[in-house]
Amino acid sequence: MISRSGIRLSVALVGLGLALLPATAGADPSDEAPADMRLDPDFVAGKAAIEAKNWNAAIRSFSAAALREPLNADTQNYLGYAYRHVGRMDLAFKHYERALEIEPRHRGAHEYLGEAYLIVDNLAKAEEHLATLQTICLIPCEEHEDLQKAVVAYRRRTGR
Repeated sequence: MISRSGIRLSVALVGLGLALLPATAGADPSDEAPADMRLDPDFVAGKAAIEAKNWNAAIRSFSAAALREPLNADTQNYLGYAYRHVGRMDLAFKHYERALEIEPRHRGAHEYLGEAYLIVDNLAKAEEHLATLQTICLIPCEEHEDLQKAVVAYRRRTGR
């Protein structure tokens, strides 16, 4: 039989073990950025600027983050997203493509690139990215659903 002090000691040790778990154990799994980029002040500022729809500030922040971490697909994807919102489709395409060169299965880049193709009236290319998302997402994923909705809306609007 275990004494009360033994039980208290066991509970204390379990509590200590939980307290020592890495902070990322409870992190939001939907946040795609690697932990090192979530700590980058420019990356964090860029995400805040996107949430505030301050596209030029987002471009400045993510550009600075990209100088330090040029092979980060999330940074490239966010740059494409911000450039798309200021109407610089040439730079949006460049950064989305760069994100996919770095990480070919980047769901966000496929979704946003597909949406960008719809903006420039290239339904066929948008559907290519929709098909790619279909193969990447083994279970339903938000990126596939969002691009599919955008394609359906595009077809209704254009009669295609």
